[in-house]
Amino acid sequence: MPYPACAPSPSGPSLRRGGEGHRRPGGERDAETRHMNIPGTPQDRGRAARKRVPRSAHAGWIPSADRPDPVAVLERQGRDRLTELLPIRYGRMSSSPFAFLRGAAAVMAADLAAQPHTGLTVQLCGDAHLLNFGLYASPERSLLFGLNDFDETFPGPFEWDVKRLAASVAVAARENGHSEDKAHRAAGESVTAYRTAMRRLARMGELEVWHSGVDADSLLPLVRSGRRRRRVESSLTRARRRTSLHALGKLTEVVDGRRRIIHDPPLLEPAGGPDLAGLRKIFSDYRSTLSDERRLLLDRYRFVDAARKVVGVGSVGMRCFIVLLAGRDLDDPLFLQIKEARTSVLEEHLQHGPYVHPGRRVVMGQRLLQATSDSFLGWMSGPQGRAFYWRQLRDMKGSADVAGMPPADLRAYARLCGTTLARAHARSGDRIAIAAYLGGSDTFDQAIADFALAYAARTTSDHAALCAAIAAGVVGAAPGE
Repeated sequence: MPYPACAPSPSGPSLRRGGEGHRRPGGERDAETRHMNIPGTPQDRGRAARKRVPRSAHAGWIPSADRPDPVAVLERQGRDRLTELLPIRYGRMSSSPFAFLRGAAAVMAADLAAQPHTGLTVQLCGDAHLLNFGLYASPERSLLFGLNDFDETFPGPFEWDVKRLAASVAVAARENGHSEDKAHRAAGESVTAYRTAMRRLARMGELEVWHSGVDADSLLPLVRSGRRRRRVESSLTRARRRTSLHALGKLTEVVDGRRRIIHDPPLLEPAGGPDLAGLRKIFSDYRSTLSDERRLLLDRYRFVDAARKVVGVGSVGMRCFIVLLAGRDLDDPLFLQIKEARTSVLEEHLQHGPYVHPGRRVVMGQRLLQATSDSFLGWMSGPQGRAFYWRQLRDMKGSADVAGMPPADLRAYARLCGTTLARAHARSGDRIAIAAYLGGSDTFDQAIADFALAYAARTTSDHAALCAAIAAGVVGAAPGE
């Protein structure tokens, strides 16, 4: 069921060249929008949103006068994190503007909240940049493509995810040395793919939309270049190898005849006695959040070892552990990841969501946004009331390497991500209203591309501000971790 609409922002729309009068050649309206004037219908709600926030109003971006300092925002996030790991976070974010964007979801959330929004609500990913799309396995062991990070998921206006995706495309393009025109085109194509997919989904039935997904094998026919096709085939092969059995050889060793997770500080450190005891205890609480048949499957495994692991960019400093379980024997492993869940960076800017427990918010958001999800997703509270969620550590997961992508490859990947984002949004939001808002012209696409280019320039400036803060000793950074 679609979420209720967010209250529209009191802010006025921004200005941009051009207007709303775009139509197809000859001035004709496309067939599926000819009936969109019935009061009270989803189509009517979509068109009403255009009056609140015209599609062209999304163009460009000018920082608000009271915009928070981006480094201060990051420091505030770090107050309740593991302080000894924060230099790793800042070091990773300082490596490039794209790395900064990855870790600065809170910065962008505040920037988006300062703009007017449509009020057309979906379950947002909350951090829909290019590298948070990728390959993963279904419970049936099929390889799928979709969103794969949900730490910030929360109900909110659909365009926030679209803007974060388009901005990440523009930042990646600039970082790869593409011209401003090519960066604008790539960002725009991600939005065009989103819009055309959403309009297609608006014509589909509920069950068809709910089960709609992207099978990874279906990607190959879309790739015409022999070089790009080989690259995609290689990515699929690597993802299929990324299983718990593969992780066993990478992450463990035999010590005194016993299998143990390796010691690689500060990125991977065996859990100490108190942490190990706590993990064993909360394991049973997590187990209770699984369905009966999955609980039965989990009970076939025994607890072997656990370790603290540093993951990602924006997540560094949050408490994260991996647990090694053994099934029939040690050649039948299962790695689970236990990750701390906090309030989403979107929550301070939007109405309250349906879930109080942050771990449950993450798990339910993932289940809404993915066509099919990890069998071992679960949540519970740990020591000191901290919220956690559980999932498989490696389950045929993989993502694209956007660094160095030539323009044609980046555009193709941007289109794939835009299409995938529309499928995810259509599962929870009012896809018919969103499709009516987007319309058949490229007005929205071009406006978001303009925004993406402006925000990419700001991201470069914010990245420079972080680097300056590191150089001045305001924040510490660990290079190369």
